[in-house]
Amino acid sequence: MSGTDFKAAYKTIMDDHFPPQMELSFVGDNGDRQTLFYEKVSWLIDGVQKGLRYGENPGQEAAVYKLVNGNLSLGEVECIQPGNCLASDMELLQSGKHPGKINVTDADNALNILRYLTGRPCAAIMKHNNPCGVAVADSLAEAYDKANMADRLAAFGGAIGLNGEVDMDTANLIVQNYAEVVIAPEFADGVMDVFATKKNLRVLRIGNMSRLQEFQTARFVDIKSLMDGGLVTQWSFVPEARTKEDFVPAQSTYKDTEYKINRLPTDSEYEDLLFGWMVEAGVTSNSVIYVKDGATVGIGTGEQDRVGVAEIARDKAYRKLADRLCWEQHKVPYNTLADEDAKKAIDEETQRQNGGLLGSCMVSDAFFPFRDGIDVGIREGVTSVVQPGGSMRDFESIEACNEADVAMVFTGQRSFKH
Repeated sequence: MSGTDFKAAYKTIMDDHFPPQMELSFVGDNGDRQTLFYEKVSWLIDGVQKGLRYGENPGQEAAVYKLVNGNLSLGEVECIQPGNCLASDMELLQSGKHPGKINVTDADNALNILRYLTGRPCAAIMKHNNPCGVAVADSLAEAYDKANMADRLAAFGGAIGLNGEVDMDTANLIVQNYAEVVIAPEFADGVMDVFATKKNLRVLRIGNMSRLQEFQTARFVDIKSLMDGGLVTQWSFVPEARTKEDFVPAQSTYKDTEYKINRLPTDSEYEDLLFGWMVEAGVTSNSVIYVKDGATVGIGTGEQDRVGVAEIARDKAYRKLADRLCWEQHKVPYNTLADEDAKKAIDEETQRQNGGLLGSCMVSDAFFPFRDGIDVGIREGVTSVVQPGGSMRDFESIEACNEADVAMVFTGQRSFKH
């Protein structure tokens, strides 16, 4: 098969055979039935109604459905109400190549992060359902620039989620790079003309993003399909610690000895810890992330051991800072820089800044079972840590932080996402 044939797979639009409607019923012991009603989503493209381009890979049929009726109440928890659509009912303003399954889920996980960061302009750039970079700032353009430069390489071909109206400054920054998707609540005059210069860019408007804060505590039925056709159902995760007052100073008792953290975070550290904990809600576990000044510095995702993922996030921070410095100084990626003297100077500056980790905050989605994970961050100069707490050996982490004058707070709640 020729190379052209291989490429053709990514251009082939699947004609899915999923039905236009779907019902999901929950039947109680007494026979009472609660049913959720869904409708398949499609977009009018070139005069033809089209659904998803394809699933996770070419050749996989796929469909997206939106909740249109019904309600589910189990115990004291109630499902999100019909008609409150976000990623399941996006308005396609510019299609290029129309959306596939991963585009929709990237947009959805961007919203999953943005819903907790509504107080300031925020940008979340997603790739394979994980953030490449997330940042808050005083303007949307600045937030996007910070998020993009946090991991410029991974952001290539990403999905950009923005929590405010896209203005010309932001649009002009976006089109300097290659992106697959832009989602936002609104677009200012002239912005769509700028985006039209990128023929493959999908631009999606989500009107309900103006009410995004209302979705912070909204629950939905999270369904995981098993390979034998079975299902695992759970209520969706909602982080309980959403203000700095919800954080608890780290403390633990081990063999009748009480351990307490010596130093609490400063106001600026609290801001970064809270920002980082909200970003964690959208990161695949096991994960550790580093944040500084309202932006991610290094993101480690999907690993099997906590010290390993702390090291991966650290190593990524070094690589991403080197690439950023190279781009700012020479307008070429670090990996293609031929000038060895220039590369040496960038390496030295990256080492001097410890990959941008000096003064950063360390965020973990689950407790550190031993101090070795936290020691990874402490050696790089982190000044504060947030983690759920709850390990039998929390005292080790507390001692490690006290030795280095590092603040640490607990959330009391794990933030796994699989």
